[in-house]
Amino acid sequence: MAVPKKLLKIIACPKCKNDVKERGLFLICESCELAFPVLDKTIPDMLIADVWPLKKAAEARFRHNIKI
Repeated sequence: MAVPKKLLKIIACPKCKNDVKERGLFLICESCELAFPVLDKTIPDMLIADVWPLKKAAEARFRHNIKI
């Protein structure tokens, strides 16, 4: 994934405000156990309405086929 490192330094989980980490095609919040999809390999979708449970993302091996 190619989310810019500068963006990763300032982006946070919209629910708990903790840091997120890259994993596959997702940014994950370990505190909330949420996985936010990254679209077009560079655009994080941080909307709570679009979030995946961390378990579901893990079952999908942190891959998705969501297009914008």
